[in-house]
This record gives sequence, C-alpha cells and structure tokens, in this order.
Amino acid sequence: MSPNPLVGAVLLRDGEVVGEGWHAEFGDVHAERMALDRAGDRARASTAIVTLEPCAHQGKQPPCVDALIAAGVRRVVYAVADPNPQAGGGAARLRAAGIEVEQGLLEEGSRRLNAPFFHRYTHLDRPWVALKLAVSSDGMLAPADRTRVQLSGAEAQEWVQELRAGFDAIGVGGTTAAVDDPMLTVRGAVTPRVAPLRVVFAGSTTLPPQLKLLTDGGPRTIVVPGHDLSGTLRRLRQEEGVESLLVEGGAALAAALVGAGVVDRYYRIRTPVQIGPTGVRADPWATAAAGWRPIGHKSLGHDILQAMERA
Repeated sequence: MSPNPLVGAVLLRDGEVVGEGWHAEFGDVHAERMALDRAGDRARASTAIVTLEPCAHQGKQPPCVDALIAAGVRRVVYAVADPNPQAGGGAARLRAAGIEVEQGLLEEGSRRLNAPFFHRYTHLDRPWVALKLAVSSDGMLAPADRTRVQLSGAEAQEWVQELRAGFDAIGVGGTTAAVDDPMLTVRGAVTPRVAPLRVVFAGSTTLPPQLKLLTDGGPRTIVVPGHDLSGTLRRLRQEEGVESLLVEGGAALAAALVGAGVVDRYYRIRTPVQIGPTGVRADPWATAAAGWRPIGHKSLGHDILQAMERA
C-alpha cells in the first residue's frame, strides 16, 4: 500500500448506504470512485463520508473531487485534511462547486490508521517507528543466557507477517540477529508490493557471516555499526527512502529507541509462556506513568496483542 494512505468511503442517501469503496492497493482506483461506481445513479444528492480529504490532483488516478462533482454528490464529510501538498485542496474545490463540506468526523481514528502517512510530512529526519515485542507472562523477552525460546503462537506469528508487509523496513539489534538468526522477511498470505529492507542495528556486535539475512539472497540488508541512533534513522529516511520502520528487538535496542523518544507505536504480544525471574526483562518503560497510552487490544489465539502510543 505504501506510499499511499488507507482510505475508505461510504455514500449515504436517505439514511441508506448506496455505495462503499476503499483504496485496495497502490495505483488502483481510489475509495471515492469505487463507492461512486457501486452506487451508480443513486450517488446523486448523496452524502459522501471519507476517511481522508478527497484528492484534487492527477496522479496514477484522476482527481476524486471531479468524480464527486460529476456524480452530483450533495455533501462531503471527511475525517482529516490531506497533508500531501500535491493532493490537497480538495475541500476548496468541492465548496467552489457548491457542495457542502465538513471536516473532523472521527479525525483521531483516521490519523491513527494512517500514522506513517501523516508522519511523512512532519518528520523529515526519521521514519515512523513501531516497536514489536513478544513478552512472556512474567515480563521477559528471553532467558538469561539468551537462548532462543518461541514465545508467541501460530496466530500471533501470522499477524506479525501481515504487520511486516505494511512497513518499508524491518529492524533488529545486533545481539538478536546473532542469536536468533531471523530472516526478517514477509512470509504470510499478504505479499507486499515492495519487500521491506532489513536493518541490523549492530552496535558493537560482530555478526556471524553465515546469518540468513546476510546470505539468503532476499531483500537488501543494511548493517549499521556503532550507536548513533539519530544518524541511522536520518540516513534511513533521507538516503534509503524508509518512511516506516518496524523494530522487532531486542531489549537493548528497544530501550535505546524509547529512551531517545523515537518510538511512535508499541505492539506488545503478551504470551502465556513463563521464563523465570532471571530472564531478560522486557519493558518497564511501557506504562501510563512513562507516557504511554493504550489504543487497542485483541486476542491472537492464546496470546494478547496490546497496542500503545506515546501520550
């Protein structure tokens, strides 16, 4: 889907849904046009409810505002203005055509849905960063000797693959790469249009040359030595075009990123597995007192997914 936002549209007429649409993939029909196509003549005098301001520019698809005007839509309600200077200005075009326009319905939810997209236009120095950790029931990431233990179950692992598919890059710390030998590839039912880059924040760790992410011929792997987090994130954003980064461990890298104030969302998968009090502790910083707020949770088999954002 990247670099496009997730957008949905609904057409209402006389209290009835007459058309629904969504932007399914990069370069495909936009949500408003799909909804209009499904509504047909019933779109006339309808109200369009959209998660993002209808676009006003010609890209891979024609302007949505032209389609709404031509269809005779009476009113447009959208959640949040489009921050893209090339695509914005749709609301003004609609008003000039005599269409009633309102902004702000469910704005917070729309911004959360497209957080990396909005981040792109406000933070040119780093990607939007999400942290994902699987945590034992006693709050540990791994045994003290750092031997690999599978914490999450099959449903959680499937969800992680879908999560990975939505990012430009997937990162881990050097110790995690050396001990777990992860592939950091998308292997689920969803195939990303562009496979995420793989990034190893190696620090002072020397990586074994036989690691899968160095030898499997998969997506490009960037190995970053040293501990300059801000410089690394700036390079990823400005030189590699990485606008969203998913970090999957380990504890030292997670703590460093949180301490630097650059983690925008935290996905915590709580599992029923117990490791014991001598294990590697996960996240004492992920509390409301530390400036985090919960934004959702759901069951993934025997595991529980908790999502949090910085307050």
